[in-house]
Amino acid sequence: MNENRSRIQRGVAGILAALALAGGALTLTGCAEVTAADAAAGPEPAVKEEIGDTDLSTLTLTPEAVERLGLTTVEVEAGDGDGVTVPYAAVIYDHDGDTWVYTNPEPEVFVRAAIVVDRIDGDTAHLSEGPEPGTSVVTLGAAELYGAEFDTAH
Repeated sequence: MNENRSRIQRGVAGILAALALAGGALTLTGCAEVTAADAAAGPEPAVKEEIGDTDLSTLTLTPEAVERLGLTTVEVEAGDGDGVTVPYAAVIYDHDGDTWVYTNPEPEVFVRAAIVVDRIDGDTAHLSEGPEPGTSVVTLGAAELYGAEFDTAH
């Protein structure tokens, strides 16, 4: 009985060790450098281009990347007085606590835009500064765009 238990424990330990090695190998291949063969396989899912002398960038995604991320957008609405409103889900906070949204000026193109949040009412953010009414902003997938812009995967 003890011999069977010992054999089972050794088998389980071996399986766990094999899984740990396989997981480590998969993790390392996820951050591998892009080779010429990889580049020939197709376009990068996201291309980042700096915007002038600012800290902003334009992110251009492939249609497949947009679909895979499940990005959704809504239009900025005029708010009370001079402000505008966006769904609170569109608001991104950076490491300094500054607030942003990702605009979608044309299909598959995304640009981070600074906002000033006046107040939050439930699911609605009232902005004293932000994009003009009618501007498309990302409501689902903005965190993934932020990660792509700042290459947080590596």
